[in-house]
Amino acid sequence: MANATVQTIGQINGAGATDALFLKVFGGEVLTAFEEACVAMDKHTVRQISSGKSAQFPATWKVTAGYHTPGAEIVGQTRNVAERIITIDDLLLASVFIALIDEAKAHYETRSTYSTEMGRSLANAWDKNILQLMVLAARASATVTGGDGGTALTSSTTLYRTSATDLAAGIYAGVQAMDEKNIPLDEVKNVFVRPAQYYLLAQSTALLNRDWTYGAGGNYAEGKILQVAGCPINKTNHLPITNISTGVTAYQGDFSKTAAVIATKQSVGTVKLLDLAQEMQYDVRRQGTLMVAKYAVGHGILRPECAVELKTTS
Repeated sequence: MANATVQTIGQINGAGATDALFLKVFGGEVLTAFEEACVAMDKHTVRQISSGKSAQFPATWKVTAGYHTPGAEIVGQTRNVAERIITIDDLLLASVFIALIDEAKAHYETRSTYSTEMGRSLANAWDKNILQLMVLAARASATVTGGDGGTALTSSTTLYRTSATDLAAGIYAGVQAMDEKNIPLDEVKNVFVRPAQYYLLAQSTALLNRDWTYGAGGNYAEGKILQVAGCPINKTNHLPITNISTGVTAYQGDFSKTAAVIATKQSVGTVKLLDLAQEMQYDVRRQGTLMVAKYAVGHGILRPECAVELKTTS
């Protein structure tokens, strides 16, 4: 009796590793999950580097104009310059080991489920770090001496967390503070709030009233609030509201009174050394498959004047 001819569906053109094509499916699931779960990815500055441990972001300040006196020599002027450095963190990874016997017994496909979860976990870590830094940027001093620092606005007691009217007024005040610091008007100012504050705003008839908002404010029936003061409202569970004293030191802080943060893309930045990548390897010694998703990036404050924190007194 002849042996069966096996069609190796994971092999590329009949050559090489027999699971080469399977890896791409796994990688796609991780990437999709990461992009879907990452709220702040497209709302801050991202730079890729090919090597090194950090990236430099030079900062300059304004020059002044003056009237010229005929015959006077033009000698130029001096202005302060500075820099922001973003350092790459340690490799961040999520991993799952699936035993061969467990995968055989399971009545459902397991790898896609866990690859999705790994993508989400990396996205959650990224989002949390960025939102923590946006709040810290609002508390930071100017990058260049003589420049503008961040803005922190405080409500009476807990009103920024419990009153839609006060929270909306705080957003308007925050945008006004940015305008007064000459943040370009065409810069999108994103507002990040937690679900409780988001639905407070979504129930405000003043913010949804079509006579006031031209129908662009939101939809009460759908529980949506689109914008306040021209700022898109982003709902996220990743806005910090506790005292964080673990993890990377640069991202730590007491956020227990934070109610919302307003920020442009220039407020904080990310430097990528190793972009999101994934690996899958069957381990014959342990009779199972190890799946790993990882990246090596660093996050940091760039322009504090582009961030506003809304916080409570208690």
